[in-house]
Amino acid sequence: MERTSRLVLSIVMSGAMAFMVTLLATFLNLGPRPDFVVYWLKAYAVAWPVAAATAFVFMPTARRVTEGIVGRIYGRP
Repeated sequence: MERTSRLVLSIVMSGAMAFMVTLLATFLNLGPRPDFVVYWLKAYAVAWPVAAATAFVFMPTARRVTEGIVGRIYGRP
């Protein structure tokens, strides 16, 4: 179950993040042009799988780092 949850979370969060980042980066690089959506969708199609795989691999480490930071904020070792 934990692995499935991690996979689903990685897919959902990376999808949202890749959506916004590729949209903004493509717009900043190309500006408003007739073929903007085509270029943006190409960037998104590449970015989302890369982001999902990265999130899946680094999620356990990110969780441990987060727990360590929050623990220090609240005075726990």
